[in-house]
Amino acid sequence: MDLGAPRQRCVLAALAVDAGKVVPVDRLVGRVWGAAAAPRARTTLHSYVSRLRRAVAAIGGLAIEYRSGGYVLLGDEIDLLKFHDLRARARAGDTAGLLTEALALWRAEALTGLDGEWAREERDRLEQERLAASHELVDARLAVGGGGELVAELAARVASHPLNERVAHQYLLALHRAGRGTDALEHYRRIRERLRAELGAEPSVPLRELHQRILVADPRLTAAPPLPVVPRQLPSEPTTFVGRQEELDRLDAAVTGTVLISAIAGTGGIGKTSLALRWAHRNAGRFADGQLYIDLRGFSPAEEPMDAGEALGGLLHALAVEPGRIPADVQSRSALFRSLVAGRRMVLVLDNAASTGQVVPLLPGSELCTVLVTSRNRLPGLVTRYAAEHLVLSELADADARALLAGRLGAGRLEAEPEAADRLIALCGGFPLALSIVIAHAQIRRGLPLAVLAAELRDAVIDVLDNEEPSASLPAVLSWSLRALCPRQRAAFALLGTAPGPDIGLAAAARLLGVARAQARQVLRALEEASLLYQDVPGRWRMHGLVRAYAATVAQDLPAPVREEATGRVLGHYLEAARAADRTMDRLRFPPPIDHVVPDAHVDPVPDDQAAQAWFEAEFACLVAAQQSALDQHSHAVAWLLAWSTTTFMARRGLVHARLAMWRIAAEAAVHLRNKAVLASTEHMTGSAHVVLGHHETAVEHLHRALALADPVHLAGVHYSLGVAWGPRDARQAFKHARHALALYRAMGTREWEARTLAQMSWLTAFLGRLDEARSFSRVALALHREQGYRTGEATMLACLGFVAHESGCYEESVEHYEQAIAVVRELGHLHGLADGLERMGHTLVALGRHSHAETAWREALGIYLQRGMEAETQRVQRLLAG
Repeated sequence: MDLGAPRQRCVLAALAVDAGKVVPVDRLVGRVWGAAAAPRARTTLHSYVSRLRRAVAAIGGLAIEYRSGGYVLLGDEIDLLKFHDLRARARAGDTAGLLTEALALWRAEALTGLDGEWAREERDRLEQERLAASHELVDARLAVGGGGELVAELAARVASHPLNERVAHQYLLALHRAGRGTDALEHYRRIRERLRAELGAEPSVPLRELHQRILVADPRLTAAPPLPVVPRQLPSEPTTFVGRQEELDRLDAAVTGTVLISAIAGTGGIGKTSLALRWAHRNAGRFADGQLYIDLRGFSPAEEPMDAGEALGGLLHALAVEPGRIPADVQSRSALFRSLVAGRRMVLVLDNAASTGQVVPLLPGSELCTVLVTSRNRLPGLVTRYAAEHLVLSELADADARALLAGRLGAGRLEAEPEAADRLIALCGGFPLALSIVIAHAQIRRGLPLAVLAAELRDAVIDVLDNEEPSASLPAVLSWSLRALCPRQRAAFALLGTAPGPDIGLAAAARLLGVARAQARQVLRALEEASLLYQDVPGRWRMHGLVRAYAATVAQDLPAPVREEATGRVLGHYLEAARAADRTMDRLRFPPPIDHVVPDAHVDPVPDDQAAQAWFEAEFACLVAAQQSALDQHSHAVAWLLAWSTTTFMARRGLVHARLAMWRIAAEAAVHLRNKAVLASTEHMTGSAHVVLGHHETAVEHLHRALALADPVHLAGVHYSLGVAWGPRDARQAFKHARHALALYRAMGTREWEARTLAQMSWLTAFLGRLDEARSFSRVALALHREQGYRTGEATMLACLGFVAHESGCYEESVEHYEQAIAVVRELGHLHGLADGLERMGHTLVALGRHSHAETAWREALGIYLQRGMEAETQRVQRLLAG
């Protein structure tokens, strides 16, 4: 291809030596025309470039572009770029092959036919690059035992470079390996004399050492090079590994993609090492150049975490590096390690790491190496800086836990005691180490029934899972995680083990720990990083049951006042927060008969009904546990008030059994409060809970005891509840109580409760068939509820109007009222009211012939009744669906 005049070709050469980089116009002019360039040189340059653009475009894969004051040659088909790339890759592996390929790109002297100072200097520089690559190729061939076949090539090179000691060194070694030791010694004599004569210097130390070794016929000069060491360091594969298929698949996907590092995190004893070894053994065939393993002692019973220097020393030793060749400093060791594994397909398991900083110096630089890191810490630095695949292990599924037990104990033993096996699985909570310890107990004590072992585990779980051998002791294994925590974090871990409920939110944690929320968040984050806590729901932290049991034992080492004050703070928090949410849900409710001042209580405002309900949903299990804890701590007022403050929520959500259970605990607390009004309210609330469960006789018995104890203020409420209790069985009796309640409320001037009682009377008159009276009561009560903003009451009256319309034969009007009521209770999350409305509307839909719509409504109602454990209602709707 004609590239034009010499200077035009020189422009292309000036761009090619810096291919991929912008060459400024002034530099191009200097390279082509030199320092004495004519004023028109820039114009001529642009003309040359224009012609060259057309010429290189015809080649394909090349282009010249103008960018920010200069030109750049782009393309993948530039020999110099290929040469540099091959030479760089040769340093990482397959040295001889890549260098041979690189040198084959040189077809003649560089920049042939070009003249000028820059061209001459660049030609010399490129020739030095080619010569250096030639030297490197000879070194590579000598390193793998070459010699005799290199003599002719090196003889010519020695003639061209008589004072180059590197070439002389190569030539001497090649002659010796070719069996020409005498010629080698003679050549050494000649080069020594020439160095003295022309440079006044002796040969270099390496050349003199080689001469001496040839003199003594050192056998290592001709020995075949050692084969690369292929380490096989993986510990034995876990023989009882079960489950974890999803995690194994994720590790497979990471390796087949672009991820080179996988960080496996989790609590001590959860099975991180087993997973890493299982995967590494299953995939050993992928790593023909070896498998490396090192325990970094990040969490060890007796030793400090291994420093990176020691770890690198172990890895280099595994790669057969002689002790004298191992550098002293970490940086140099790390560089040598990367060099040795470059280009080799290897897997490196870094087990039990303490931190990202401990791991980073041990990471290979090669894309062919895969690294598995296990740690109790989450190691976020590996994820953010090195794009590691982050995998957090949780407990085993029940089926996998059962498979582990059956595999070690035999399926027959589990089948002989199925209930005991179920209890063992539940008590171990899918924790592999706990399951293994239980298996060891069962194997060592062969005559011990599984039921006895399950009972021991239930009564003293931490004691049963302890052992004199630390690695077989769950408390010991978990204690190693605490060593990495500061004293404040260890104390927080212990206190969190005593917190009531299955999990904890930030506000409650801050009160438990007695710190500001920002500090509490830092502590929770640190414990989560250490895999001692986890968030299954954002903003809510929980411990595995066994970790929690261990934390509770650690808490016993704290001073009793510290534990008691922490419990008092968190119980006070739950009470105050429940009070605030309850006031938002039912602002018309009468205050409780007692008060309890919580010192330093600061709870978040609850802006609306939806926020109150969301808070109760998140905290309900904790409130139930907090009530029991308060009773155990003899905080009787707190225990009683927690039941009071949670009742509205439980009623709305249809938590009928929990409601009765909380009031039974409240009744125990009430005995100690010695307050008549509290006892009256307890009987009242307990009776109301029995009403919802359909326990009529028991409910009426409690409510009549409440009548006998109640003061005038609370008497109306008891009559109101008796009206509810009698309503389904004897509407006339119920109406008497409702009318009595209405008179009392009107005497007290409480229009809100007057409206509620009118609503009750609306239903009762409807049940009695007095439909016009019921419609009138309903409309008055509906107007009052809307005026007061009482949405629950509004929904109740809309449902009542729907019932009245149905009984009047106005079915379309009935459906319209029911749909309005259902829309309100859906918005409020009032599940009991929703199920009741759906059930009633189903009857009206049947009357209209809309049987499929009725079935849909009844099925939704059935789901709610089943979820809430409401047996009578469930059976009733099942009969409707079956009929």
